[in-house]
Amino acid sequence: MPRFVNRRPGRAARVILAALPFALAIGAYAIGSHIRLSENPNDKLLPSFTALADGFTRFAIEPDRRTGDILLWVDTLASLSRLAAGIALSTLLGLVVGIGVGLLPYVRASMAGFLAVLSMIPPLSVLPILFIVFGLGELSKVMLIVFGVAPFLMRDIALRVGELPAEQIVKAQTLGASTWQIITRVVLPQVWPRLIDAVRLSLGAAWLFLIAAEAIASESGLGYRIFLLRRYLAMDVILPYVAWITLLAFTFDWALRHLQARAFPWFAGEGRGRS
Repeated sequence: MPRFVNRRPGRAARVILAALPFALAIGAYAIGSHIRLSENPNDKLLPSFTALADGFTRFAIEPDRRTGDILLWVDTLASLSRLAAGIALSTLLGLVVGIGVGLLPYVRASMAGFLAVLSMIPPLSVLPILFIVFGLGELSKVMLIVFGVAPFLMRDIALRVGELPAEQIVKAQTLGASTWQIITRVVLPQVWPRLIDAVRLSLGAAWLFLIAAEAIASESGLGYRIFLLRRYLAMDVILPYVAWITLLAFTFDWALRHLQARAFPWFAGEGRGRS
């Protein structure tokens, strides 16, 4: 008798199963919205799909009456520039420090404990300190992302480097490789796809820190707009903004996953990097 754990859905079944949770969520929202609007046509908590479309159109297509800007794209550009700077700096720090901690005993002895403690500090708790030190401009928002993401990347890369077979390091030294050659020819080629995985896993946290910083001190950005509109209970705009952020995050995750699969097919072939 075939066990359920060994049964795999076909292509059509996978498409249906993947779409089913989304369809259920949309259906539940539609039912809830219909019930609330039937009781109170002016209800703002669960606006109709028509109201959501109108709200999205006002911010994504129509210029703002005061500034003439199309607010959704201005906010998106502001948020993505901050996110890109924070992720780039975090990735660089994670790669350099992570390889050092994972490969070099002296660096590991001096930094491993510090990174363990640093990674336990709630990033949002230091946000006021970052605003005091770096001001209310762009740098403080980028640094919050770095503070929240970089320690995770450092520790993850250090663990991945530590998991590399010791025989590879020994063989490279036997062939006369220097420490720099071991890093560039043995460690880095195997760490790159794992770094992409780590960055993918950190994107959700990076978005959280970005939106928190924009909500507190900013004049543009997706987080700023959401927290500005909450004063007016403008769910017809807030919900499309949340959906837009989700779409952006999913797109970045998809792009990184496919970059990993194309650049490092051997890694994807091991059954990793597909989630």
